[in-house]
Amino acid sequence: MQDILEVCAGLDVHEKTVVACVLNGKLNKAPQKEIETFGTTTQELFQLLEWLEVRGCTHVVMESTGVYWKPVWNILESGSFELILANAYQIKNLPGRKTDIKDSEWLAQLLRSGLISKSFVPSQPIRELRDLTRYRKKLLYEVNKEKNRVHKTLQDCNIKITSYLADIFGDTGRKIIEKILEKRTVTEGDLYVILSGRGKSKLKGKAGDLLKALQGKVEEHHVRMIQYCYDHILFLEKQIEGIDEEIAQYMNAYEEEVTLLDSIPGINETAAAVIIGEIGADMNQFPTDKQLSSWAGLSPGNNESAGKKKEVKSLRETKC
Repeated sequence: MQDILEVCAGLDVHEKTVVACVLNGKLNKAPQKEIETFGTTTQELFQLLEWLEVRGCTHVVMESTGVYWKPVWNILESGSFELILANAYQIKNLPGRKTDIKDSEWLAQLLRSGLISKSFVPSQPIRELRDLTRYRKKLLYEVNKEKNRVHKTLQDCNIKITSYLADIFGDTGRKIIEKILEKRTVTEGDLYVILSGRGKSKLKGKAGDLLKALQGKVEEHHVRMIQYCYDHILFLEKQIEGIDEEIAQYMNAYEEEVTLLDSIPGINETAAAVIIGEIGADMNQFPTDKQLSSWAGLSPGNNESAGKKKEVKSLRETKC
């Protein structure tokens, strides 16, 4: 391996410790090696930052393992050196790694030889936006799970509302659910009041048929189960509203990018926020569309030997 860096460092990051190895030496000579172990508290990570800068490191690399690299990155990215995040999958599959070689030394040597590709790590505002959009997705998933539980409980007590309402969590459906929670039944008068102020919910059948479908056998247990789920749905929706407001504040800085993305059929402002949260707004990180597709895990790799091509699945990487 031909060396291209004179002073560089590799970091082996764990939950409680960071093992740092600095390689220092002329390119045509064997480098001097210095290894030090640091803790992962904020104070100790700043000590690591100072230790690396004092030794004149121009490049520092760490693996993207779990979530432990993130607090280390957050502190070291303010350093005077170039900070590199290496794909753990790529490092694992490079030749020559042995169990008796310390990970930090191995990383430092690969970096010194220019064998590590730099992973994309967006700026802090984009990382924060990404946290919000990903958490929003998880909350939406939880809302859907609770809605399914309500569906199941209504079927259990023979309330056939889903046969007549396209969306039982629309304006009409929610009023019916709330009436069931209040009285365990829905009378003809109740339904008349609900339907007279009907919003966007679409009925699949006649009102009379809907009234019959609402005459189930609702026990107190069913009411409690629906109430638990319904209360949780309302809470989660309130959380999502707050997240949407915070996402909108971040997106104020990307009005031009949102306008461009919104011009694509099927992309709205919500989807645009997700896209920017994942890949950022600086496309210099991805000079070609092929590189972006590869980063997203949508491009299959190559596995060819002796003229025979073997099946290779797309690599769905865990993003930073």
